[in-house]
Parts: sequence; structure tokens; C-alpha cells
Amino acid sequence: MKIWGDIPKVTGIYGNTSKIGRYTKTGEVSSKKDELSISGKAKDFSIAMQAVRQIPDVRQDKINEIKQKMDSGEYSVKASEVAEKILTAFKDSKI
Repeated sequence: MKIWGDIPKVTGIYGNTSKIGRYTKTGEVSSKKDELSISGKAKDFSIAMQAVRQIPDVRQDKINEIKQKMDSGEYSVKASEVAEKILTAFKDSKI
């Protein structure tokens, strides 16, 4: 089958192929330097963590107080309270 003449829809799809636009970039490429920014919340958290690290793990005043009570015989703990604390700790650890 031969089609004669200019069919607008067919030629419209292809357009004018003789004019091909090429993309050219001129100029220098500027490189950006890496930048680190820390939010205000992160700074506050960091300060709080430093304060917590400075607190001693052992409260020596409490230890001395309990030692004095033990030496004088005033410190007594019920076995049922100890057992209850052990069971609670075991239950909370979900082992």
C-alpha cells in the first residue's frame, strides 16, 4: 500500500528531525564543601549525657549509712521482701 502526500499526523509525530538541539554546558563547576550541622535538641542531649556520665555509679553515702545500721544491728530486711524483689526483677527482665 502506498500513501502519497503529506499526512499531518504522521509527520507531526516525528517533527523536523534535521534540527537536533544539543545540550552544552559552559562554565566552571564549583564544588561545595561538606558541612555538618547539629540540631539544638542534639546539643541539649549531648550536654545532658555528659552530666549523667559525671555522676558516680555508687552513692557512697548510702552505702556507709547501711553499713552503720548493719554494724549496730538496726538494719533488718524481711526475707519475703527480698524474694518479692527478686521475682519482680526476674519478671521484668523477661528471661
